Amino acid sequence: MPTVFPKTSDLVFPENSEIVIHRYDLQFKRPAGTSRGVLKHKLSWILELVDQVSGESVGYGECGLLRGLSFDDREDYFDVLEGICKEASASGRIEREDLKDWPSIEFALEILSESWQASNPFDLFPSPFLEGTYGIPINGLIWMGEESYMLEQIGNKIEAGFNCIKIKIGALDWKSEWALLQSIRKEFPAQLEIRVDANGGFSPCNAIYVLHQLHQLNIHSIEQPIRQGQWKAMADLCKNSALPVALDEELIGIVDRERKVEMLEAIAPEYIILKPSFIGGYRGTQEWIELAEERNIAWWITSALESNIGLNAIAQWTALLKNDLAQGLGTGALYTNNVESNLEIKKTRLFSVPDKSWNLAPIYKQ
Repeated sequence: MPTVFPKTSDLVFPENSEIVIHRYDLQFKRPAGTSRGVLKHKLSWILELVDQVSGESVGYGECGLLRGLSFDDREDYFDVLEGICKEASASGRIEREDLKDWPSIEFALEILSESWQASNPFDLFPSPFLEGTYGIPINGLIWMGEESYMLEQIGNKIEAGFNCIKIKIGALDWKSEWALLQSIRKEFPAQLEIRVDANGGFSPCNAIYVLHQLHQLNIHSIEQPIRQGQWKAMADLCKNSALPVALDEELIGIVDRERKVEMLEAIAPEYIILKPSFIGGYRGTQEWIELAEERNIAWWITSALESNIGLNAIAQWTALLKNDLAQGLGTGALYTNNVESNLEIKKTRLFSVPDKSWNLAPIYKQ
């Protein structure tokens, strides 16, 4: 694949500027169920680059941290973030090597570095997507919950025109989830692509049985059927199941190139799922893509439930990669207090609408 992001050794920032950190608690419109629990809110840290001479904001970035899942979810996270931002403000640069164990911070600083150098802080990468003439294909996301709620979500997605949906599984008892999936496939026998995401919700012992049943329903793929770190068991699933397996959480915490190669070759999945906030931003994501394509492993990109600031940065970069698979970037409408952006879902695609303005007021209210 072509290199669409420079592999520079450091990130640069303008003189006489300061990085201001804003705590941003995003509130879900409705509790979001996963196999790891129910999400009611999501903490992000917004980085604002302020010109100390004019007092104007010249750039924005976002640390997309997910508690209990992000590799850099540590007690000293804010102290480290504050120290890195002070160093970047004072020196005008930060070495990437210092950020490899802090992927969400690296991504936030990548966004910030691109943002201040752009003519508009939210127009990071010129492309047909940014011009509003190209929409990124996306899947519709279905959260776990009561059967009636899940069917309601699916009905809404189908009515909106989605032909690819991703359903969270692994939190309810499998008998109930299996019955729900059967009813969905019966109602939509051919035209609907169904992906399922277990978030590691099954054990190695019962996963092969679950995958066999899912294959009978012509499911597209399953994300992370068992917990990460069980390479032998995951490799056996990939080898012995007719249902394609996609790795997601498995990528988290693997920062060295040699270790990435070792994992991909040991497990040999059909797909990998890429969340830039979890795997070292643009640079880390691009390395995973290169290594995957060398081994004929397909991929798609998803958000890590960032606000529209992070989602916009992911979407603009994803558009450059020209991947025709449905991406997991339809998460902008999850929150009651998201910033208003120019992102807009039209049927099955995510668009950037040039004449829509941003409203960052929610950030400053916290």
